[in-house]
Amino acid sequence: MAVALFFLQAVDYSSEGMKALDEGKYEAAVQSFSKAIDADPKDYTAHFNLALAYGLLHKDGEGIAEYRKTLELKPGLYEAQLNAGILLMRQQDPAAALPLFEGAVEQKPKEFRPRYYLAEAQLETGVLDKAEENYHLALELDPKSATAELGLAHALARQGKLADADLHFRQAGQLDSRYRDYLLELASLYEQAKQPGEAIKIYREFPDNAAAQEHMGQLMLENQQYADAVPRLEAAFGKDPTQANRAALAAAYLFAGQIEKALPLLDKAVAAEPSNYDFRMMYARALRDRKQYLPAANQFYAAAKLKPGEAMTWSELGGMLYMMGDFQPSLAAFDKARDLGENTPGNWFLRAIILDKLKQLKLALDAYQHFLSMSGGKNTNQEIQARARVRIIQRELEKR
Repeated sequence: MAVALFFLQAVDYSSEGMKALDEGKYEAAVQSFSKAIDADPKDYTAHFNLALAYGLLHKDGEGIAEYRKTLELKPGLYEAQLNAGILLMRQQDPAAALPLFEGAVEQKPKEFRPRYYLAEAQLETGVLDKAEENYHLALELDPKSATAELGLAHALARQGKLADADLHFRQAGQLDSRYRDYLLELASLYEQAKQPGEAIKIYREFPDNAAAQEHMGQLMLENQQYADAVPRLEAAFGKDPTQANRAALAAAYLFAGQIEKALPLLDKAVAAEPSNYDFRMMYARALRDRKQYLPAANQFYAAAKLKPGEAMTWSELGGMLYMMGDFQPSLAAFDKARDLGENTPGNWFLRAIILDKLKQLKLALDAYQHFLSMSGGKNTNQEIQARARVRIIQRELEKR
């Protein structure tokens, strides 16, 4: 009689647990199934249902432990294998989930869920060829699964099969519009694979995505598609007038030969961020190209103060000062550039001209000769000019 009462009590606990599960009272279900296990520790159904309740409460660690106990008591139980694997995937442990899904697939090879989750675990553990194979098999079982299409796209993409992945990214987006934005991930992969043209095609499909349009404009700039880049970056700047968008649009205008449009943007960019060396240099060059020499020189000088160790800045400042006829400061700037490593024929040629104009003939002669020794026939017109001046200076020096 006592044995019968004990059995009924255990059954009652399990029944209470099932009722609580049905009503969504998962904490109550945990308490009931725990009591059922206390009454009969070898009741694998109670362990299974307790694991299920833990999973519904997102107490995945406890759920996994109960599923493992279930499988100890009932090896190969399909539902326990599948559910335990899913919880392990939620816990970012695909390696531990893999053998559970393999066992589930072996038992039910024609079921979609174990096949799909097996592919997911293989994707996450880097077994990409197997993942690709199992995603295909999962899609044969459920051709309308957007998640399987997306998984297959990722498996193909990670193997570098971008054209094949493209098809499945698109199919996933068609089956479920929430997955359409994953095409932007593919665009990024095309960029990494040095296929900017394919990336740009995808970005064109997102005209209402300001970030995508901004990035596409920058990508067009990098690939010298300046005319195409301008309207994209104008639209991006119009929607989101950030400093980054302002600078990108200014650069696009410059490369497209629309300097007048670039100048006010660069003026605002420099005013907003005066310590930005790149903005200063961009603005200085734009001013120089519009023959606004004094403002250009001021910007080059400000850039040189920001990065005094940058030889090219001093060289460009020297050239700007030379254009203004301010020879002594120009010479000092070229000397600074030379000291920092800008030891080029062009540097020496301009230094020679400046010294010549300053009537420092001996130094000018040395500079012209140094230029000629470095140039080696690569700067024909300048070499002709330099040789002519060498002869004239030598004659003048001989007269003294």
